[in-house]
Amino acid sequence: MFDRDKWTEILEALTANTFRTILTAFGVFWGIFILVILLAAGNGLENGVKKGFSGMATNTMFMWTQPTSKPYKGLPQTRKFNYKNDDVPALKESFPDLLYVSPRNQLGGIDQKNNVVRGTKTAIFNIYGDYPEFVKQKSMDIIKGRFVNYQDIELRRKVAVIGQGVITGLYENAEEVIGTYIKVNGINFMVVGVYKTKGNNNGNAEQEQKNIFVPFTTFQQAFNFGDKVGWMAITANNNASITDLKPKILEFMKSRHSISPDDERAIGNFDLFAEFKKILGLFTILRFIAYFVGTLVLLSGVIGISNIMLIVVKERTKEIGIRRALGATPGAIRSQILLEAIFLTISAGMLGIAAATGILFVINKVLDGMPNKDTMMFANPSVDLSVVFFALIILVGSGLLAGLIPAQTAIKIKPVDALRTE
Repeated sequence: MFDRDKWTEILEALTANTFRTILTAFGVFWGIFILVILLAAGNGLENGVKKGFSGMATNTMFMWTQPTSKPYKGLPQTRKFNYKNDDVPALKESFPDLLYVSPRNQLGGIDQKNNVVRGTKTAIFNIYGDYPEFVKQKSMDIIKGRFVNYQDIELRRKVAVIGQGVITGLYENAEEVIGTYIKVNGINFMVVGVYKTKGNNNGNAEQEQKNIFVPFTTFQQAFNFGDKVGWMAITANNNASITDLKPKILEFMKSRHSISPDDERAIGNFDLFAEFKKILGLFTILRFIAYFVGTLVLLSGVIGISNIMLIVVKERTKEIGIRRALGATPGAIRSQILLEAIFLTISAGMLGIAAATGILFVINKVLDGMPNKDTMMFANPSVDLSVVFFALIILVGSGLLAGLIPAQTAIKIKPVDALRTE
């Protein structure tokens, strides 16, 4: 039941020395403020990194060939080999937990001469031969037209999907690109789609817009690749881990291409899922650090409140003695001191949460207004309700901790001794 007199007394006690109370409460205010800001900053960084992976199948590994490092079955060291078309169905058949096995080939790059022509304009772009599944593995959006489909694969159509960077290099402003033709290494391809990469692609967003995708089978036929496969993008089902499957996949591919089981160099690979898990583990550590640092700062504020409450108890020794003489129980004295400490702690803490929320609101407004927000490694710094609830629990516990020692000191005061105090 609400006791108006008790709360009036608490407010009078805390406002008796307003400046001291404000300085004391600032420690708790600052501790909660730092805790919320640190957690929000960690979430903002995590959101930014995850945005860079958005649309990408993270349960993926990439696999390519390299010269062998050991002789095997009469074959020499430093032997070069290539994957073949039939490796793809063999992998799917041997590993039912694989969702996508996308063979890829590539032309172009900084070491190549101008390989793409449109009218009088020439440029150097990366040309990829891909299957339709690759759009589900790569972080890209088709903003016009379509991606490569299976009819393109079966009929070996000379169609292409281009990025915004290709449009900038080969087309005039506002020129329609769908249905136009570009010439790749002397062969005409009709543009059927335009893509845009999602996120920042690990800081390589601009370069990722300068790619051209064509059907895999068309690529092999047009550029005389035969049944050669340059590399593969392999994605596992959600109920399996590509990291766990990787050793068996590498062993399987080594056996198909007569490579020594001990040769660690012949098959190059990059485990995207393992790297993604490392990043998530880093954010777990950052979250722990935020809680640790914020709690330490908050604890220093709680110690300050406890010290001030001890001073308040000493200043009110005579008052406490009179109340004891008039019949106040030790429990009543204890609850009064504890309520004062909890009220001061929670008030300061809630102000800290409100201030941090205001700062985060302003930061989010600024970030939303930035022109390069889609490529930033920092996005939507915020905390959820569970963090606020946790902070409230910390505040209540801190208030009890801050008032416990002063309360115990207060109930040890004997009425006779208290009344003698000047």
